[in-house]
Amino acid sequence: MIDSFDGLDPANSEDTDSSRTGGDPTPSHESTAPDHSRIQTIALDRPEARNALTVDGLESLAATIESQSTGTDSPAVIYLHGRGPAFCAGADLTAVADLDGDRDAAREFARLGQRVARAIETCPSIVVAGIDGPAMGGGLELALACDVRVGTPASTYGEPGVTFGLFGAWGGTARLPKLVGQGNALEFALSGRTVDAEEARRMGLISRIEDEPREVVASIAEHPGETLAVLKRRLRDDSTQAEQERREADAFGDLVAAHADEIESVLE
Repeated sequence: MIDSFDGLDPANSEDTDSSRTGGDPTPSHESTAPDHSRIQTIALDRPEARNALTVDGLESLAATIESQSTGTDSPAVIYLHGRGPAFCAGADLTAVADLDGDRDAAREFARLGQRVARAIETCPSIVVAGIDGPAMGGGLELALACDVRVGTPASTYGEPGVTFGLFGAWGGTARLPKLVGQGNALEFALSGRTVDAEEARRMGLISRIEDEPREVVASIAEHPGETLAVLKRRLRDDSTQAEQERREADAFGDLVAAHADEIESVLE
């Protein structure tokens, strides 16, 4: 069984080098029903836009993951990956430009991305990101929220928003330093540079490099689901994340209001 969710028209995303594409609307992601309640696959599915996330895409993705927290038959593992040449190029920049410098609307957009990341962290299933190709901006932030990150040799990682006056506001400023240390986080975010899989593994952005990330998913899914859920809950216990995300969303709103012209220029 496949559940499809409609996205907005493909448009620009935070991967400013090569994600500006057009075309017909496509589903923003697909969710494949769990295989005997062990593994559920969620595929980000806007390959022509490098899986850039729109408002509709974020809302449907959040609802899909949140549904795993309310049911009694949650899969042991959720495998999150991207269709086509990218994992996820981040927020759809057309959606950001359409905010037209509205501070409050920008904060709501940031909170929507945070909702997805928080759903990943709090759902009982172990969420594994299988990253092939670019994971940029908000796409990287979604990966950072996952419990396990496995990159292919072709995967790349970056936070390019700083180059046009923004930064990732889907919880990344709280999660990044916890994973890679404050020094690495500052250098990585402030430079706007892109790193390859080997450097990402050395930094701690990803745990492993594998040609086929699904093999890691299968190995985790062999263990009892209840035990996995309890381990995740204990290892994830962090009461400060929500407050950090609130401040992050406020700052994002301020920057969108201050840099509306720069954001628009990226689309030209």
